[in-house]
This record gives sequence, structure tokens and C-alpha cells, in this order.
Amino acid sequence: MKLINIGFGSMIAAGRMIAVVDPDSAPIKRMIQEARDRGMLIDASYGRKTKAVILMDTDHVILSAITPEMIRDRWQDKQNDAQEEEK
Repeated sequence: MKLINIGFGSMIAAGRMIAVVDPDSAPIKRMIQEARDRGMLIDASYGRKTKAVILMDTDHVILSAITPEMIRDRWQDKQNDAQEEEK
């Protein structure tokens, strides 16, 4: 299981991610509120401005203070590492 650092020492399972999205649209804000109401919201932003919302296959919604682009880059680095290990 590969873990991705989503900021401030928080890690998530790379294989369980469905999407990383920007938090500014109305549908995503509704999704965050619904996850909070169901107890499925994880706030990993540590009080900072939320810059990315990570949707997991477990129905959890995770808030992160790093950008979606940075999460993508870290995920791609993990994928490249895994491919190199297979060689």
C-alpha cells in the first residue's frame, strides 16, 4: 500500500483515492457539508485554508491545505517509484 503525504504529516492510501478537486464550487461545498453531517469528513488542513478536497472510495471526504496539483505530483512520484521497483 502506497501512502501519499497530503500535508502536515497526514498520509492517505494512494490506491483508495477517487478524485482530488478544488473546494470552491457549490457542488463540492455541498458534498463537504453532507460528509460532515454523516460523520465522513476528515479535516487534514490543520486550521489552514482548504485548497484541495480528496474523495475516497470509502465515501470519506478529506480536506487538505495543499493544492490539487501538489497532490497529483506526489501521487505521480509514487507511481513512478512503483514502476521502477518492478524493473
